[in-house]
Amino acid sequence: MKKAMLAAALMSAGVAAHAQSSVTLYGRLDAGIEYMSGLVNANGGSSSRWRAESGDWGTSLWGMKGAEDLGGGTKAVFHLEGSFNTVNGNGPAPGSIFNRWATVGLSNDQYGTLLLGRELFISNSGVWDFDPFGQTSWSSASLVRGRNWPASSNNISYQSPTVAGFDVYGQYSLSNATSWNGNGTTTTGRQDGIQITYTNPLFQVRGLYDEIRDPANGKLDDVFNYSREYFAGVNVFLGQFKLQAVYQASHANGGPAVNGGITSTQQEWGGVTWQATPAAALIAAVYHVNANNGGGNANIYSIGGSYNLSKRTLLDFQVATVRNSKNANFGLEANAAGAGGPTSTGYNDNPAPGHSQTGVYAGIQHSF
Repeated sequence: MKKAMLAAALMSAGVAAHAQSSVTLYGRLDAGIEYMSGLVNANGGSSSRWRAESGDWGTSLWGMKGAEDLGGGTKAVFHLEGSFNTVNGNGPAPGSIFNRWATVGLSNDQYGTLLLGRELFISNSGVWDFDPFGQTSWSSASLVRGRNWPASSNNISYQSPTVAGFDVYGQYSLSNATSWNGNGTTTTGRQDGIQITYTNPLFQVRGLYDEIRDPANGKLDDVFNYSREYFAGVNVFLGQFKLQAVYQASHANGGPAVNGGITSTQQEWGGVTWQATPAAALIAAVYHVNANNGGGNANIYSIGGSYNLSKRTLLDFQVATVRNSKNANFGLEANAAGAGGPTSTGYNDNPAPGHSQTGVYAGIQHSF
């Protein structure tokens, strides 16, 4: 009798523990066909290209999230997430399975969420909400050459609860080097950022500051990679329409002669999303960048949209063109600074200085 009672008690405890914990497996696959003109060829002329592409509308990824109820409104949480290429099945670089998220921490509805590990950097997640195209391949990240896209390791982050419409989010990433900001003994420099957001039913406003330091020397010496960034954005919600406008600036403190001497960029963009039906959305946006020290300026003009075949599957398209001033060679993609065409490490899709580039993309995306 005692053995039967003990077995029943253990079974009940197992059911209770299961009810208080959860693990969710999720993912997203994105693939399509892309056309792009204005590519520099080996002879210095201009070429165009058709290719199968993964991630133009959104990164293909898979991950897991979990939570365990610890009582008193507190949960232990974890998040693992990695990216991959749908058209060839390749994952991130070797040794980096969960290149986007690998965090563990505590969450409380009253006090907020504290996480440790690797996360998308604050400029990635923070800008996404205010980009009409959600930082797709041809959008705000293009004109800062990927400055808005990084992830941060060795990270400590805090997300506050929302109080009277306001919430605060902050990140601090240690260099793990023998010098606080970094000195070449590790692969990352110190990174940090903070954002404040106010949201109500009519509009949303966000301010953001962040910095990423050069792991080689701890300095802010490359405006497109190791710099300070300032961001102010607004979303306005008008029924079927969402209007968005942003000002963003990046600054580096000189350093080596990189990026043709550019040490500062200013970027503005605006756009509108029309949710024509519950399934169909149309988007139009204009992005502008101006670089100092003769770096020139550029504009991206883009239209696109999506149609949801179901809650998990959508069709998408985007048409975009970038127009450069005489000295600028910004591309539709977030390419590294430098001349377009074949390089020692691959192919750089930047157009020739002063030239334009046009692209068309159509694809399908499925989430699970």
